[in-house]
Amino acid sequence: MFGLVPLWWISGLFYFGWPLFGTLLLLIMMIRGRIPLPAGSGIWLAFLALVVASATQLPGPSSLLTFGLRLAFYLTALIVCCYVYSVARERASLTVVLGPLCAFFVALVVLGWLGVLMPRFSMTTPFEVLLPGGLAGNPFIRDMVHAEATEYSARSLNPIYRPSAPFAYTNTFGSTYAITLPAVVACLLLGVRGPARTVLLVALPMSLPPAFLTLNRGMFLSLGVGLAVLGVRAAIRGNLRVLASMLGVLVIGGLATLFIPIGDLIDQRVSSSNTNVDRMSLYLEVLRWVQRSPLLGFGTPVQVDTVSADAPLGTQGQVWTVLFSHGVPALICFVGWFVLVAAVCWRASSAAAQWLSVVPLIALVQLPFYGLVNQNLTAVFFVSAVALVAVERERRGVALTAPPVPAAPRPVLGGVR
Repeated sequence: MFGLVPLWWISGLFYFGWPLFGTLLLLIMMIRGRIPLPAGSGIWLAFLALVVASATQLPGPSSLLTFGLRLAFYLTALIVCCYVYSVARERASLTVVLGPLCAFFVALVVLGWLGVLMPRFSMTTPFEVLLPGGLAGNPFIRDMVHAEATEYSARSLNPIYRPSAPFAYTNTFGSTYAITLPAVVACLLLGVRGPARTVLLVALPMSLPPAFLTLNRGMFLSLGVGLAVLGVRAAIRGNLRVLASMLGVLVIGGLATLFIPIGDLIDQRVSSSNTNVDRMSLYLEVLRWVQRSPLLGFGTPVQVDTVSADAPLGTQGQVWTVLFSHGVPALICFVGWFVLVAAVCWRASSAAAQWLSVVPLIALVQLPFYGLVNQNLTAVFFVSAVALVAVERERRGVALTAPPVPAAPRPVLGGVR
């Protein structure tokens, strides 16, 4: 699921195959006989129930596919969280548990460099060929099944190529990069050995050019907030290891800016587009519409002619997607999960656990600007599951690289044993 991302991307199955992997993980856990629920699962299940209820507001059968796919991603995130949480509680070392996510990060770096070196790379995937003509011609579906290395304006005489592979949009690349970077640093701090350590040490600096060239302001903002909070906590607690690791990341990032004029590129992009104005017009229109259906929303984003932006209402940020599509109570539950998990993980004390615990906060900062519904949402739940286990171990005085002490039984999903 996480380790063969380039294969799923080039085959066109990266998006549609993701929920299938989630279903397989659920079957594995049910056969195994016990599914422990990590903190926040109750509030997420309430959110899922509200999403299902909002299906009654869908404008027609044509919206069922996108609604079902979005719901499948929400479910997959929880399934992955439970699976990783269960595995992390049983494994001696958390570096093994973080391995698939680190492989995911390396795939981002490799495909990001594809976008840097071959910005116009594009191919029709095998899965795209197999789709019926009506589906393949749908712009939303095509974005998910067609392989393109970058996102750019084909109409521009001087286009800005922003790495996006394996995702449909460059903002998702930037969002996922900010979410997975702390997990890679944590894995190194946990003492991962052998070739894996070498690969990660090379991948970290190599990741900066494609990440910077996405020009994702939300990525920089969320990472900046995460690192600032991490630094303040480390300074207060006198955790020199956290400060040293954070300083290393900042130095590498600073060196990259000597070769990549990131500020000038962002200014060029902003001056040549109406992104800020378009987003604000969408947000204001969502607030007006939601007053008509505050409890269940409208089921899915809709295209209207009352805004200047060429995007449906309920897009350009997960907060607006949930609010418009599923209503105010669903938004409270959705945001509540991140707040609750961030609060539980706040107790982290070791260097690695503190890096992991900052991910829910990074995701919180992204919610108003980025869509957190696809693989990036699953990545947040993955890291959060490991962070929760790390906090549990620290509370019991168990080293993160030592065999865990058997914990007291926790609630199980559906009473399955």
